[in-house]
Amino acid sequence: MPQEKIYNTEETVEKALLVGVDAYDEQDYDFASTMEELKALSESCRLDVIGEITQSKDRIEEKTYVGKGKQYEIKEFVDMYDVDVVVVNDELTTSQSKSLNDTLGVKIIDRTQLILEIFAMRASSKEGKLQVELAQLDYLMPRLQGHGKSLSRLGGGIGTRGPGETKLETDRRHIRRRMNEIKHQLKATVEHRERYRSKRRQNQVFQVALVGYTNAGKSTWFNILADESTYEKDLLFATLDPKTRQIQINDGFNLIISDTVGFIQKLPTTLIAAFKSTLEEARDADLLLHVVDASNEDYRTQFDTVNRIIGDLDMDKIPQAVIFNKKDMHEGPAPASQLPNVFVSAKNEEDRERVRALLIEQVEKQMEPYTEKVPADDADRLYFLKRHTIINQLDFNEEDESYTVEGYRQKTNDEGKKQD
Repeated sequence: MPQEKIYNTEETVEKALLVGVDAYDEQDYDFASTMEELKALSESCRLDVIGEITQSKDRIEEKTYVGKGKQYEIKEFVDMYDVDVVVVNDELTTSQSKSLNDTLGVKIIDRTQLILEIFAMRASSKEGKLQVELAQLDYLMPRLQGHGKSLSRLGGGIGTRGPGETKLETDRRHIRRRMNEIKHQLKATVEHRERYRSKRRQNQVFQVALVGYTNAGKSTWFNILADESTYEKDLLFATLDPKTRQIQINDGFNLIISDTVGFIQKLPTTLIAAFKSTLEEARDADLLLHVVDASNEDYRTQFDTVNRIIGDLDMDKIPQAVIFNKKDMHEGPAPASQLPNVFVSAKNEEDRERVRALLIEQVEKQMEPYTEKVPADDADRLYFLKRHTIINQLDFNEEDESYTVEGYRQKTNDEGKKQD
């Protein structure tokens, strides 16, 4: 009787070595935490991280990334442990990538490629997938020369080559054409969203944006505040597609709340540009709710990183309140900030109410107080005030059968609103 064939259906896991340079001229980042993030990013891409080699230098080597001696140390490790992929903690130039590839003879992936790979895995909407593809092509375009022969065509349908046209030129032409196609497709979505935002600005709808480091818990609080069930998981970059909902606070006041893509140290500018649509929701906000993972020992670095990116995006003038999250997993002294803040756990119902109270309090700070007398039979006016203002007191006057309404409303002279 013939023996049955046994097929191995397990996914092949590539062995990875992490490489990073702690450059003295690059002190904006905490090197140790960026290496920890690199490991988490690698594991998110299903890589088996078996080692880490770092080097401290005045600056990153312009042509080789690490010093020549360090390259050979990496080569020995790669050969000894049969490493499949070397993952580098910075965005490599073409010459750096080529130098490492020539010396090591294995696949070289830099931090930007790794993040792009995760974005490609996480994007679910058509728009999100197009934005990822555009970012990947934008990253690849200036690097075609260095990849040369090893670069395969991106899909079929390139067409025949012209006389004397090299494969490199053909690939470049194909990429330009595809990038133009994607930009054209995205333009319609961007215009639609801009019309929607413009209408909200005209109607003076109050807008709140959740911002924060990746995996800080923004989507969890978005779901709590919006009473939604959007995707939330303990993953890096779990949220990529823009999510905006209208919610009611204080028994009636309507506002818009948006969830945004998480930030990270050394977030590539390519990705900021690619996910401009999610960030534009935040740039139009009247209030930023900054969610911080207080259980992470590097939460202060993450907090500073987000605020630096907020500054880079010209959003630092927008009022901000802080949600120090994951109190149930935090150890040590309670976190503090000069900004309005709460220290909470999303699992605790009292803490959920504290965040809702913080939201109402901060919204009121951006508004102006008002008092208005409304006839009891003017139901339309009462309904309008309940939906478009925050009502703190409603008293019925029997003598003239009217209501005295006290609360907060959008500033009539548009103070505090962002200028277009």
